[in-house]
Order: sequence, then structure tokens, then C-alpha cells
Amino acid sequence: MELRQLRSFCMAARLHSVSKAADRLEIGQPTVSVHIKKLEEEFGVILFDRIKRPIQLTAAGEALARLSSPLVDGLDALLTGNVIAQQEGPVTLGAPHDIIPDLLVKPVAQFRKTHPSTPLSIRSGHRNEVLQMVRDREIDLGIVPGRDQSSDLDFRSLLPYERVLITPLGHPLLSKPVKSFAEIAAYPLVLMEKSSYTRSVLESAFRRNSLDYEIVMELQHMDSIKQYVALGMGISVGPRLALREEDSADLGVSDLSHLIPTDQIGYVTLAGRPLSKSVFNFQDILERIFRE
Repeated sequence: MELRQLRSFCMAARLHSVSKAADRLEIGQPTVSVHIKKLEEEFGVILFDRIKRPIQLTAAGEALARLSSPLVDGLDALLTGNVIAQQEGPVTLGAPHDIIPDLLVKPVAQFRKTHPSTPLSIRSGHRNEVLQMVRDREIDLGIVPGRDQSSDLDFRSLLPYERVLITPLGHPLLSKPVKSFAEIAAYPLVLMEKSSYTRSVLESAFRRNSLDYEIVMELQHMDSIKQYVALGMGISVGPRLALREEDSADLGVSDLSHLIPTDQIGYVTLAGRPLSKSVFNFQDILERIFRE
């Protein structure tokens, strides 16, 4: 068994694709296939179910990936970390749609000011999509709501993530504290699109309480949601960080921390992956801004 064989297997397991693993490792697809075949012969087991698409790990494959992925990442970090840590390089971030305009503007502006020659790119997606981008090494770090407990990811908290009820001014729910999810479900809802983090939390609560509810609009951005709530299309539940001082002219806000516990926003990196000096510089800016 050789390190290069384990490296090919771990990348194919992570990406569910031999061809993508070959591209990522910058070697030929037949080479990756040979590496995996030699491991299967050595262990006497089948590591991938190749009939399904994308390919899936067998039980034996899952066990080997669980044991070998941290080892391969750690060895790669040991072999290349000292060199990479001294290098400048591009920074690629990922974040959900509602975080990019409300949370990243200040740290990105600071990074552009202090490191003007470093390329910086940002990708958007739902929380789970951002986490997968980190796992697939498509981005260096993801900024996500919700503390992640996955063993293959490192999560560092930055600030609280609180959800609030957002209504038009004068709405009946503003007259007293909201005591139950049933009170929210009784009104038309304007929410982020399906699979967004807060919507998933809210709909899970509705299902647990066997509540019927109506979503009259689903949108990608909280700014759009606030506009339609202000027009009287419905009410919404969203992160407090998406609200600005000027929103109080058109919107009412009610605390929901007794119904939806305050979570954390943080940044996520792939455990054991060596990061460039540029990425560490961005992490430093994030922590300085949000921990002041």
C-alpha cells in the first residue's frame, strides 16, 4: 500500500468520481483506477459500488475512508505545509446568499485594502452546499450559520446568529410576544428559498407541531423579502443581522430566541488541509472584525 494509492482513493471517495479525482490530483484517470484496484486487491474487498452513479462507497470503502482520509490530509499537510504557508495565493470563499451582503462586505473591503494584489473570489450556495464546497476543496473556507460538528471540518465561531420575526408595521403579532410557532404559521409566509438554513429550521418546527402553513413567496435574498413583507404580502422569519436601522421605517421585528435558540456563525475549513498565507490573512481579518 502506497500513499499515492490512498490519496487517489480518498479523493475519489470525497468527490464520488474517479474522473474528478484524477482532475483534482492532476494525474490520468487510468492511474486513479489502478491505484484503487490495487488497494482492493491488497485488502481483498470492493471499495466502490461502480454500478450507481455517482459512484458510492461500499461499507468497506466507508471504513477505509474514515480511517485514511485524516491520515492522507495530515501527511499532505506535513509534506507541503511549510512551503504553502509561506506563499501568497488566491483566496476563495463560500457563504449562503443571506450572509454575503450582510456579513462579508466589511471583511472583504478590509482585505482588499490591506492585500490589494491578492485575488479574492466568493461563491454562494445554501449552507450544506457551502460545506460540500469546503469538502471538495472548491473553496478555502466557508462562512456559515450553525455550528458544524463534522469530524472532517474545523469550525471557528465568529458571532451569534439570531432569528427574528419580521412583519409589516402595525401587524397583530407585534402587539405581544409570540408564544408559539402556531401563531407564525397562521399568517402567509415570505421566506428564503427551499433548503436555506433558517427556512429548514422553521419548517422542521412546523412539522414537529403538526402545523399547516402557507408560503406565498420564496426568494433568494433577505433584502427582497423585506420589501415584500413591507408591502403586506406576508410575514417572515430571518436573521437579525439582515436588518438595518432604516428598516424600522417599514418593518416590525419580534424576538424569537425563546422558540429558535440563538446559533453561531463561523468559518469552516477542511480538517488537515494546508492553507496559504493569504487565507490565514483573511481569517485574521474575520476574527478581528467580529470579535472586537
